Amino acid sequence: MAFQSYMRRKKISFDTATRLNELITQYFSYIGGDYHLEQKKIKGKIPADAIEQKVCDREPEPATITGLALYLGFSSRQAFEEYETKGKFADHLKRARLRIMADYEKKLHVTSSTGAIFALKSMGWNERPEIKPTDEPANTILKVEIIHTGPQLASSENEVVL
Repeated sequence: MAFQSYMRRKKISFDTATRLNELITQYFSYIGGDYHLEQKKIKGKIPADAIEQKVCDREPEPATITGLALYLGFSSRQAFEEYETKGKFADHLKRARLRIMADYEKKLHVTSSTGAIFALKSMGWNERPEIKPTDEPANTILKVEIIHTGPQLASSENEVVL
């Protein structure tokens, strides 16, 4: 089904988890592009010798959160993210987001990964691990009581023994 028909939708087009999963699968299939196989003759060989070559009808495109949101019928990325946190089928959208993040993460291993780094940071990734707060407050009061400090101090010079 054409992506443009999904872009024209005014409202969310799923009411069951199964339907949502179908749409998510269709989105990832659609962005994979379209191909057909053609028989290519090898020069200098008998006509019976040919190889099958993949010919692109529609180029693949990268997976994006906004593209997925449009495909599913959301009117904005914010509406998608709100449903992802509070919606009935939020876990399915979270899994789809993970799939998109995985695609960006794979791009970190190519020569120019700046765009993938930017995308992952905008999806909440950090360069440094977050320090999780403990249950105890950071500033605690320590009470120190000195019980015995060693030999008694001399009250005069006469008490000092060398």
